[in-house]
Amino acid sequence: MLNKIGPNWDDATPLYIQLANNLRQLISDGKMSSGDALPSERVLTEITGASRVTIRKAIGQLINEGILLSRQGAGTYIAPLIEQSGEELSGFTEDVKGRGEAPTSIWLVRTTASPTEEEAKLLRIKTGEQVVRLGRVRLSNGEPLAIEHAVVAATLLPSPENVGDSLYRVLKENGNCPVKGTQKIQASLATPTEAGLLSIQEGSEVLRIERNSFLADGTPVEYTRSAYRGDKYVFVTELHECGDQT
Repeated sequence: MLNKIGPNWDDATPLYIQLANNLRQLISDGKMSSGDALPSERVLTEITGASRVTIRKAIGQLINEGILLSRQGAGTYIAPLIEQSGEELSGFTEDVKGRGEAPTSIWLVRTTASPTEEEAKLLRIKTGEQVVRLGRVRLSNGEPLAIEHAVVAATLLPSPENVGDSLYRVLKENGNCPVKGTQKIQASLATPTEAGLLSIQEGSEVLRIERNSFLADGTPVEYTRSAYRGDKYVFVTELHECGDQT
């Protein structure tokens, strides 16, 4: 398996980038799993024929991307996946803080505009009304994990500039925090733009999520489309025993 990570010596691409790309592909293909230990630099040097300096640079590249973790005195490991519940109606900020990490955002758009016909239908408003558009890259401890585009009826969120890290916190302050919702998750590949924003390779796996949330009386609150890094997240749903089917 690891003998496939060796570089193409005729390729002009720097050797450490080739090695990093090959390792990343092995992990993405599931040939190496979360928590697996990476062989030592000495072993990787023997396998690839590259120098230890090159091996170290390749590993450092993947550590910076969050794909590998280095544990002092214990070696280097494939970073664990984030297990995210597929049942709870919670926001990115709450989830990240729950893991003891620091959430931040890079804003792409934060404005009031007219809805598309689809958005108006989903939010049950007229096309002549206004919506708040919130587009941003979501980060945890400085690492980009997701791209999120939320649309909210302007009547429920009068001041989009008040939205900081948490949309749900501002909605709650306005008495419009959602209490129920639906969510669809689909596997896909990152577009060039998404790959750049998430600091991943073009064509890497992403999880596309569409969420519709509602107030207790059924009023739609948000329509959100997100792209989560597939190398970082796994969504977990709790299963319950079925009832008597006789």
